Amino acid sequence: MYRFPRVLIDGPYGAPAQDYKKYEVVLLVGLGIGATPMISIVKDIVHNIRSMAEDEDEELSSALENGVAINNKTSSPSPPNPITRENFKTKRAYFYWVTREQGSFDWFKGIMNEVAEMDHDHVIELHNYCTSVYEEGDARSALITMLQSLNHAKNGVDVVSGTRVKSHFAKPNWRSVYKHIAVNHNNARVGVFYCGAPALTKVLSQLASDFSHKTSTKFDFHKENF
Repeated sequence: MYRFPRVLIDGPYGAPAQDYKKYEVVLLVGLGIGATPMISIVKDIVHNIRSMAEDEDEELSSALENGVAINNKTSSPSPPNPITRENFKTKRAYFYWVTREQGSFDWFKGIMNEVAEMDHDHVIELHNYCTSVYEEGDARSALITMLQSLNHAKNGVDVVSGTRVKSHFAKPNWRSVYKHIAVNHNNARVGVFYCGAPALTKVLSQLASDFSHKTSTKFDFHKENF
């Protein structure tokens, strides 16, 4: 049977984000509409990991077939693998989307659900933050937090984002985010990719520098432009 060639299309994302594949661990941060290039990277990661798993299965099947063919003296070479660990090293990703408006989650609802369903190995941690709601633990957000937990447990859907990804309230504690990654990935080099308003650039960049000096984990900060 004729085997059609595999065509791979990356993007859309700009020049800095194209480097994400060289990192085993990546931290992706999108502020508002800045989530767009980060969502593309998330999809690309899932696609590449699945493609590599499928290629490994194909190679195993091919090896078994070739073993039979060798015994029959009719061996033929296997096709080249288009995705390898040499050009794709990412094994773990953390995605943080921070937006003020609850309705913004509708922009990528389908994609977020798709990623949550496709990521069988839990390679990607997805975190949605809605800053217009009081932070978790605040009495003023207690009711929505309770409804959110009940609905997610019963139906697997978040009442805030309308996706399978459970939302958080207020803003992330970025120092805690970096600390969590540093603790779980000792001696790793982490690519930090950010797209959004300039105000957060300095914060994320400074934390990347601080944790690179104080821990064995090294953080490389990259700013993605709109």
